[in-house]
Amino acid sequence: MDIPKKVRMVEVGPRDGLQNEAQPVPAAVKIELIDRLTDAGIPVIEATAFVSPKWVPQMADNAEVMAGIRRKPGVVYPVLVPNLKGLEAAIAAGAEEIVVFGAATESFSKRNTNCSIDEGLARFAQVCEEALRQGLKVRGDISVCLGCPYEGEVAPEAVVRLARALDAMGCYEITICDTIGTGTAGATRTVIEAVAKHIPVERLAGHFHDTYGQAVTNVYAALECGIATFDSSVAGLGGCPYAKGATGNVATEDVLYMLDGLGIETGIDMSRLVAAGDFISRALGRPTNSRVAKALAAKAAA
Repeated sequence: MDIPKKVRMVEVGPRDGLQNEAQPVPAAVKIELIDRLTDAGIPVIEATAFVSPKWVPQMADNAEVMAGIRRKPGVVYPVLVPNLKGLEAAIAAGAEEIVVFGAATESFSKRNTNCSIDEGLARFAQVCEEALRQGLKVRGDISVCLGCPYEGEVAPEAVVRLARALDAMGCYEITICDTIGTGTAGATRTVIEAVAKHIPVERLAGHFHDTYGQAVTNVYAALECGIATFDSSVAGLGGCPYAKGATGNVATEDVLYMLDGLGIETGIDMSRLVAAGDFISRALGRPTNSRVAKALAAKAAA
């Protein structure tokens, strides 16, 4: 299969990237980050999560963030929603698209959402039904598709099961997530090919972490399978609180550099993207995790 000529980038840094920060990140900083990412030409920016502040205190300012961002026509600002209460709050805050999430293994589901896979799916079925009734779009994420911290290897059939369930609930797009970054190009191909037998590849997306340095390689493997939507995180922000040792999402700058090199259209301005990464890295008081941003900074300083 020819690789796609155009790719849609989904920026998850403001939510997935910042949710595990130990120190509170002020809402004003999150708002500026999202506005900078908007100005860089990112078409989809996961803005925040409507989850219990008891479990994810970093997202307690969700409504403030949604009220403060400068929404650009044509740009989508989805939010993560775990239940009906979260959906209600998301709608009140003006969300137009939500993200629901399930796990491909029982152990991860229980640690991450305190319920079994089937219990989680039942909960999300209610959320999806109500969201669609209210005119919102729903995206579905599947965690630990390429390896689980508790169960090790994950059978492609387990991912297929979740993908078909989310599809039946009305999710317009389903994201195959390598939550702990143990996936390889071969495993990526295998799971995408398995899911694509049931759901058109045009409705699938990839989400890769870089724990083993394989994320960009896995993005390329997914491109070869026909995937044209990818999650990434500016400056490589984020990890997973339920996956010990899992490093950040693949850096948006690094994926963009590869896509630019392949002549794939994204509509994203690299210099503005790097500036957004510099901004949040300075705000967090640590260097960027993006290799491309580091290389460009070294080149500029030379």
